[in-house]
Amino acid sequence: MQLFYDPAIVPPLHTLGEEESKHCIRVLRLGRGATLHIADGRGTLYRCRIVEDDPRRCTVEVVETIPDFERLSYALTVAVAPTKNADRFEWFLEKATEVGIGAVIPLETEHSERRVFKAERSEKIITAAMKQSLKAYRPVLHPLTPFREAVLAPFEGRRLIAHCGVAHAPSGKRYLPEAIRPGESVLVCIGPEGDFSPAEVDFALEHGFEEITLGQQRLRTETAALVAVVMTSVVNGSK
Repeated sequence: MQLFYDPAIVPPLHTLGEEESKHCIRVLRLGRGATLHIADGRGTLYRCRIVEDDPRRCTVEVVETIPDFERLSYALTVAVAPTKNADRFEWFLEKATEVGIGAVIPLETEHSERRVFKAERSEKIITAAMKQSLKAYRPVLHPLTPFREAVLAPFEGRRLIAHCGVAHAPSGKRYLPEAIRPGESVLVCIGPEGDFSPAEVDFALEHGFEEITLGQQRLRTETAALVAVVMTSVVNGSK
């Protein structure tokens, strides 16, 4: 399946942008009558037939509309501090998109080593990963958000914070796969290379967050974030 992404697609006829048209006609060598698919990023997949194979303005006709294509049975948001090395954070975005995630919130924390986040390249990486993994849902990438603002933002679902220190609450830290239930909405916070500060953990707990652990291994920030994505997928029985 050849998958393209265009959030503005409206049946029955749609014209791809110049870059996508060139890729379709010149690179993939698709011609009139060939089939391709377009995702709107909101869950709808369109099966299309090329009716005009212009490499600058490829026009297609929608022949089938498939709503909620491979919709996840759960909603996962990961709030994570961008790593000092931008490549590592981009690696996380790519892999999390492939596995399945609803949204990513880049966090600015007390120990953050990167306080400037340019989203343009990250958005392109998410789009490319979405197309390569044949998904109709595109993860939402939020702007860089101060930690306390993220904690106070409304969220309908479970709110969890992972950190490497000893538990702050008497109830202790729960292992992520044992803390969540299939089908629920979950927000998981992952700290920077220097972890969340004790004050940040306390602030989160004061506002309804639960402490979790991802296991005994010491993980890099981007690895911990991806492990949270994979664990959540496994709990929900994703195949």
